[in-house]
Amino acid sequence: MSDTQGSVNTVVGASKGTREVVFISKATPEDDEFVLWLAPRLEAAGYKVFADILTLEPGDRWRREITGTLQNKAVKMLLCCRDATLDKIGVQEEIGIASDLVKELKDPRFIIPLRLEPYKKLFGIGELQWIDFLGSWASGLHDLLDALEKQDVPRATGRAAINPNWEHYRKRLAIRVEKAPEVLTSNWLRVAGLPDVIHYYHPPGPINLELMERACRESVTPAEVYQRGFFSFASPEEIERDFANVAIFEIHSEHKLIDLLEFGSQSPNIKPREVQNLVSSMFRRAWENFCRSKGLYEHLFSSQTAFHVGESQMPLGKRISWGQQGQRRSSMLRNGAGGKVWQYGMSATPSFWPFPHFKLKARVLFLELVANNRAGSVIGDSGTQHRLRRTICKGWRNKAWHGRLMAFIGLLSTDTPQISVPLAAVCAIVLDPRPMLFTSPVSTAISDAMGDDAEESDDSTLGMFNPEDED
Repeated sequence: MSDTQGSVNTVVGASKGTREVVFISKATPEDDEFVLWLAPRLEAAGYKVFADILTLEPGDRWRREITGTLQNKAVKMLLCCRDATLDKIGVQEEIGIASDLVKELKDPRFIIPLRLEPYKKLFGIGELQWIDFLGSWASGLHDLLDALEKQDVPRATGRAAINPNWEHYRKRLAIRVEKAPEVLTSNWLRVAGLPDVIHYYHPPGPINLELMERACRESVTPAEVYQRGFFSFASPEEIERDFANVAIFEIHSEHKLIDLLEFGSQSPNIKPREVQNLVSSMFRRAWENFCRSKGLYEHLFSSQTAFHVGESQMPLGKRISWGQQGQRRSSMLRNGAGGKVWQYGMSATPSFWPFPHFKLKARVLFLELVANNRAGSVIGDSGTQHRLRRTICKGWRNKAWHGRLMAFIGLLSTDTPQISVPLAAVCAIVLDPRPMLFTSPVSTAISDAMGDDAEESDDSTLGMFNPEDED
C-alpha cells in the first residue's frame, strides 16, 4: 500500500518494530460487502488495514501471507461475528492464533468482535465485549474508531492513503449490466375505467359549513368539500339520504371527469391541481371502504392506512393461488417467523400522472404468536415493528415479494378480470388487476433460478429473530 499523493505521513503511537496492521478476520464471500465498506474507512482514518480480499490474486500463497500478517504485523484483530462466519475453519484458525497473541502481547483486547448478526458464543471469544454493527454500520464504525483511539492503535496523520485494491475488488463483485431490454413488473395498477361525470352539489339556502364538512367526512359515498358545496359521484337520492340532517343540496353543475382533471372549471372556479387533490382523496376513501368490505384488518401507519389479511381470511401458512390458468402459482400472506406472526398487507395511493393509476405499497405487520399457533395482539411499539421487518423480511427475495403482491391482488379481485372500487351506488373505479409492465433498456446478468412462487426455506435468509434486539 502506498500514499498515491506522495505525501509523507506521520504514524502516531508507532516505534521501530511496532505492530501497525489492523487485521480483519472474515468469511468469504459472506462478509465481503461489509469489509469492502469498512476497510477504506479505517484507512481514511489513518489505520493500516489487512483482509484476505487483498491476497486472493492467482499465485499468491494466500494462507501463508494471512497467517504471517496476523502473527507478525497485527496490532488488533477485528473479528466479523455471525454464526456463518464463526463456523468457517479458516476463521477459527485465525481466532486460535489471535488467542495465542493475546497472551504473547499481553493485550486482553487484541481481539475486537464486530457484531454483524446475533451469534452463538464461541470458546475463546465468548466473554469479549463486541462492537455492534447490527443496527447501523455507521454507528458501529463510530464506536470502533473510538475504541482504536482509546487503545492507542498506531495510525498515520495527514493525507489518507486508501488502497485502490478495495475498489478494484468491489468492481469485480459488481453485477454486470447488459445492453438488452428487460421487462419489469411494477406496483402500479392501471385505472381501466372511470365514471364519466362528477357532480358539484350546492345548498340553495343557508348552510352550516361545519355540519356539511362533518357529513362529507362521514358519508357512505366519498364527498369532498369545496367552497359552499362539495364534489361527489353520488346520485341526488344518495346525497339526500346521507345529508338529510345537514341541509337540502342540489346539483350546481355536472362536469366531465377527465376534462375537470385536466382543465379545472370556471364554475365553480377551481384549478386542475385542486381537482386532482380532491378526486384523489375520494379515490383513496373509496379504496379504503372497498378493503373494509373485504374484511381486511385495518392498520394506521405513520402516514397511511394499510389493510392486511387476518385470521378471518386464512390460517397461518396457507398458500394463496394466483396467476393465469395453466400457470398457477401460490404464495403465503401470513405466517409465523421468529416467534411472531407476520401479516402481509397493502396501502394504495391514487395518481393521475402520467395516466390514472393506483400505486400499491407492500406492508408487513407483526403480531404476537399465542397458543395453538394463532395470532395475538399487534405489537404496538413501532421500533420493534421496524426491527422485525429488518430482521425477518430482509431475506425475502424479489420473487417472494412479487408472489405476495400477486396473491393479495388475487384476493381482492377474487380472480375476476377487474377490481371494481365503488364510488357510489351506480359508479365505480375499475382497476386492471394485472400490475403494469415496463421495459428497461438494460438488464443485469443475474441468474433467474428461483421459482415465481418460491418461499424462503433457509433460516439464514429468513433471518433469526433475537429477543435481545428488542431492547
